[in-house]
Amino acid sequence: MTKTALSVLTVLASIVVIWYLAVAPMNIRVALDQAERTGAAIDPPSAVERRNISVWTLMAQNREHIADGYSLERPRLPTPAQVGQELWRTTGEMVLKGRTWSKRSLIYHGWITLQSTFWGFLLGTTIGIVGAIAIVQSRVIEMSVMPWAIISQAIPIVALAPMIIVLSSQVGIEGRGFPKALISSYLCFFPVLVGMVKGLRSPTAEQLDLLKTYSASGVQRFMKLRVPASLPYLFTSLKIGIAAALVGAIVGELPTGAISGLGARILIGDQFGTPLAIWAALFAAAILAGVLVTVIDRAQQMLLRRMGMRS
Repeated sequence: MTKTALSVLTVLASIVVIWYLAVAPMNIRVALDQAERTGAAIDPPSAVERRNISVWTLMAQNREHIADGYSLERPRLPTPAQVGQELWRTTGEMVLKGRTWSKRSLIYHGWITLQSTFWGFLLGTTIGIVGAIAIVQSRVIEMSVMPWAIISQAIPIVALAPMIIVLSSQVGIEGRGFPKALISSYLCFFPVLVGMVKGLRSPTAEQLDLLKTYSASGVQRFMKLRVPASLPYLFTSLKIGIAAALVGAIVGELPTGAISGLGARILIGDQFGTPLAIWAALFAAAILAGVLVTVIDRAQQMLLRRMGMRS
């Protein structure tokens, strides 16, 4: 086992241990309320009195009920095992039963979110690359566009999302796909823009002067030097951008009243008081983001290796 793998496993194990330790104090009040309904002896017996006592005192006074917090149907904080079981129930079991595209399947909801993520990522990446080229080529555009691009990121997406949805409906755009893609691209374009600007400006003055001595035109200098030099920066930005696009697609599903998508599953889980559904959707989103970032990373390695920029 390599040192990197060992380090990753150590971190993951630490997170799981801390998670399990946090379950007891987070769920003790729910566990005591449930035990009270079954007639068990609780100290203090009144729910009102328990609200004014710290969880640590409640745990010390009701040690026999601490274990109950690890097996609740609707825990405030589920255990990793419970989240894993819910994920399997809404993915693996659905596949085995031939219900992959059932509306109870997270694979189906993940696919709905992934479509908006893809179109938002495509739009945001295009805007970011085109904007970066314009900024590098024109000082006037840099002075006029870059400040607004930076300011745009100070606007909370949760406040902007409903506005985009309302404006889309006002101009006659039906459905939820376009607003979600637009929100997704809003979060995606900025890291691509900044990374591409940094990459296009990464060639040194000596490298640019060398091409000038070969009588290379401005277009040739741009295509032969600036673009290849920008690729490592671009791919790094794309990894950030694809994760941001996924977040944007999920956030875009929340105020639209969507019934499909990972964001919709989170919203429905909150409305119906099913924390396990929320946690399963969150982990499904995290897994999906990891897969998307890995795909871009593999594409980066293949392209840079073919260009001779990586062994």
